[in-house]
Amino acid sequence: MTALNSNQSSPQTNAAPAPRVGDLLLEKGLITDEQIEQALAFQKSRGHKKLLGEVLVEMEFVTTHQVMEALADAYGVPFARLTSKMADPKVVGLLEREFLESQTLLPLFLVQGKLTLAMAEPTNVFVVDEVERMTGHTVQVVATTPQDIEETLKSVLPDGNVFVIDDMMDVSDSDLSVVEKQITDLSDLENSASESPVIKLVNYIVYAAVKDGASDIHIEPDDGNLRVRYRVDGRLFEKLSPPHQMLAAVVSRIKIMAGLDISERRVPQDGGITIVIDKRQIDLRVSTCPGKFGEKVVIRIIDTRNAMTSLDKLGFGYEMLESFRSTIHEPNGVFLVTGPTGSGKSTSLYAALNEINNEAINISTVEDPVEYNLSGVNQFQVNEKAGFTFSGALRSLLRQDPDVIMLGEIRDQETAKIATQAALTGHMVLSTLHTNDAPSAITRLYNIGVEPYLVAASIRGVLAQRLVRKICKHCKEQVEMTHTLERTIERLVPAGEAPLETVYHGTGCPKCRETGYAGRLGIYELMIPDDECLDLISRGAGLQELRRHVEAGNGYTTLRQDGLEKVRAGLTTLEELFKATAG
Repeated sequence: MTALNSNQSSPQTNAAPAPRVGDLLLEKGLITDEQIEQALAFQKSRGHKKLLGEVLVEMEFVTTHQVMEALADAYGVPFARLTSKMADPKVVGLLEREFLESQTLLPLFLVQGKLTLAMAEPTNVFVVDEVERMTGHTVQVVATTPQDIEETLKSVLPDGNVFVIDDMMDVSDSDLSVVEKQITDLSDLENSASESPVIKLVNYIVYAAVKDGASDIHIEPDDGNLRVRYRVDGRLFEKLSPPHQMLAAVVSRIKIMAGLDISERRVPQDGGITIVIDKRQIDLRVSTCPGKFGEKVVIRIIDTRNAMTSLDKLGFGYEMLESFRSTIHEPNGVFLVTGPTGSGKSTSLYAALNEINNEAINISTVEDPVEYNLSGVNQFQVNEKAGFTFSGALRSLLRQDPDVIMLGEIRDQETAKIATQAALTGHMVLSTLHTNDAPSAITRLYNIGVEPYLVAASIRGVLAQRLVRKICKHCKEQVEMTHTLERTIERLVPAGEAPLETVYHGTGCPKCRETGYAGRLGIYELMIPDDECLDLISRGAGLQELRRHVEAGNGYTTLRQDGLEKVRAGLTTLEELFKATAG
């Protein structure tokens, strides 16, 4: 029972009987005697199933907020209209979500040891005492409506698997030796996964990965060994090596957080976790896979801060950026971004959507999975088991009056043909393909089964890209020019271009973990077909013919040429360029 329904005292409080709602609202001039009489008559006709406060709101004589504010004034507590900005996610995480929902309350913020707690039943001193016991903080109550608490809780913690991770010290040897024997009993396993040292270790693994800027966490068992590796700037490095005996408890803890079945260790499982670090929400994608020495776990870190970027920050040259911008603002057609997994295709597409997003157009996406939430964009996630495939979703979206559609990937003939038809009927379609360079995307569409003339009629542009590591600015220095290096540069720099006289590298320092690199940037190849190129495509021209044509065009820059410009600018190294463009 909430204060909104106050017409009688609650058996769950030791406070005096609640004040009469009607009298309070009359005193404040919010309702009239006639309206109270109407409400009482309505209440009586319903057999007293609803209390007067509810009836007054239902008849729209007053709002829920007005009733609650009047009651709060009578109780002598402040009244607050909640928004998500008022609640600190780290403070909300002090109490279990199930407890918050069952008691209709929400911790808001913690100042000098005093916890401000929003309650829908502010006179319930038993709950206040329980919160003080559970948190160890003195509680200051503010009154609010149940709806405000529910909506704010959903906004701050969007789903049930949300864990708040605070700043943490390194895990000590004593923490790592908590499990002395191999756990085989399922009940022991669940208990161990809930013990403080295991929770602390898992929290530390995740927290340190986020702070190190990792994109993935690998928890890998071997014969008697266990290692935890992070992927930072596209490369894996070992972070720590806990005792192998902790594997079962650590994996079980991660499964519990992700809502997976801890009793099933024979088949792969996938799940998700939402965490809050430094008031910032981060999504984790969890994948487990049984191996010879135990289950391996890979956790993908989806940090929205990395996706909300603009085209200006992706590393395009001026002319290429202007061509890209012009193309994605076309009213219709297909624009493709190509490259291997982990080459930054999704980041480029999200940046493109941010560029064109405005109130005048309807943008819809179909993704697998939805990696980042884009404000103002309708995003849909593929569900193969339920039959919601890329092609099926795209077909449905075409009945949703879209202007721009973004497909996570064109995988099959059906999806490719529907995307092409959508482009021909007035929609702009953005998507990805896995090809080595821009011209290869055209022949890939042929191979999938799209007729060449349809490709020519719909294609607007193709962006190929790779990611290369940036030289650490803290240990950057010029490389001594040797005869071997000079010959390598001669082979790389096309005839007629300025020579590459100075190259740089990072010597390694604590800032970059002694790697010489910190961060990544893109190298790009943008193909905007001209009329002659479109004629070649419509005739089904082969890959080599298409390459010769586009590379002969004025201003066309290949991946390697764009990479060379970034080597020339001292942003990356020749070694990185070779790795990214080999083959």
